[in-house]
Amino acid sequence: MTPTPARTIRTTSSARRDIGLTPTAPSRPPTHHQVAADLTLRAMREGDVTRVCAMDRESYDFPWTEGIFRDCLRVGYSCWIGEIETTPVAHAIMAVAVGECHILNLCVYPDWQGRGFGRRLLRHLLTFARTRKADSAFLEVRISNARARALYASEGFCEVGVRPGYYPARKGREDAVVLARALDPGTTERLAG
Repeated sequence: MTPTPARTIRTTSSARRDIGLTPTAPSRPPTHHQVAADLTLRAMREGDVTRVCAMDRESYDFPWTEGIFRDCLRVGYSCWIGEIETTPVAHAIMAVAVGECHILNLCVYPDWQGRGFGRRLLRHLLTFARTRKADSAFLEVRISNARARALYASEGFCEVGVRPGYYPARKGREDAVVLARALDPGTTERLAG
């Protein structure tokens, strides 16, 4: 999820209104099944960056650089690590400003996927954004990432546009689907459960 400069967004008709936005390598997994309840979330620290960057490289064909992670910490973005005991299994980066949050990177490391950690981390980000007075959430996701798109849809995100050629790809560029959802007053209680 490498951030790139803003590009043209093709917005779907009435999409903003439909979602309630106004204008009108970790260690190998244990043999027993871990569940999302075992996940501990904490703020990312400068000392985590090298490990997080290594896991980002393992997770993505086009990972973020250490410089990007360090810049996110430096400017005060909301940066989180998900751990099982002391083993990092996920990370997320989110910017919150002017009533909006923008999820920039949400990554569950390959050996730990399919256990609900992505959902737990996403819900944590949205709850945290509400405490910072955000009333809407945005993110981009690769058009080919069906698993992530299904997660976001199940958590109330709707497609509001497409950023053509947003992501680097093995053969050129790949479009990003822009997703958004409203963070209404009832969201915090629903997400906590």
